[in-house]
Amino acid sequence: MSKELEPKSWRTKLHIIIYGTKTPAGKLFDLILLIVILASIALVIMESIKEIDSKYHNFLNIAEWVVTILFSLEYIARILTVKKPLRYITSFYGIVDLLSTIPKYISLLIAGTHALVALRALRLLRVFRILKLARYLGASNMIVKALRASRAKIAVFLFAVVIISIILGTIMYIIEGDESGFTSIPRGIYWCIVTLTTVGYGDITPITPIGQIIASLVMIMGYGIIAVPTGIVTAEIATQQIKSSKEDDNLVTLLHCHGCGTEDHRKGSDFCYHCGYPLNEF
Repeated sequence: MSKELEPKSWRTKLHIIIYGTKTPAGKLFDLILLIVILASIALVIMESIKEIDSKYHNFLNIAEWVVTILFSLEYIARILTVKKPLRYITSFYGIVDLLSTIPKYISLLIAGTHALVALRALRLLRVFRILKLARYLGASNMIVKALRASRAKIAVFLFAVVIISIILGTIMYIIEGDESGFTSIPRGIYWCIVTLTTVGYGDITPITPIGQIIASLVMIMGYGIIAVPTGIVTAEIATQQIKSSKEDDNLVTLLHCHGCGTEDHRKGSDFCYHCGYPLNEF
């Protein structure tokens, strides 16, 4: 078959339907897919309610299998319609599609795991494609970059928190003792972590004056501990925003790769940054 006729092959037509967010057929396919995902999640939720499950268990089970089979066929179709299937299988959406398909099959081997089909909710991320929200991908990428850039600072900070928890937990164990519930150093560390994070379960409470003073100081420290990582990440986000404002080519578009399915390409890109496939092949 000549290259001119290649776009008319069944693989290309099916690819446009499955991946073509700008085509009427592609929009309809994604819309139907989202509706089916929502319906499948509703089925799982209803099955978890004993009153409903006792009356409609067979119907809910059959409906879930129908949805699972549909997702399985869709997953296979996605693999068949890309030039490099392995790229799609190992991509973010490929992994999400797989995770949302296999739980029902796993439930045949391991009882009680059928509720994992709620992982299908992850597929709702495709709403970014349907509603053309790709411009928000830049913001999410900025947050990811900020987290990566600040990971060393956050790691040092968390290490310091662990050390403080060990020291204060040990001190509370020595001061309070078994009478207050501090039966061991690990229990004291547990109390310190719960108090530092301002969770405050209240299952262990100091009763001595010195212990209560230390507890008060730990509570005050907790506010600072929450604020520090937030400030670190916020500062990095501000840095990323400054860098982004200086680079016009950071804007992403819905240019779609027929090779691996990646979409968030920069304006004017001719080749996919993920697999190198030409973006204007068809």
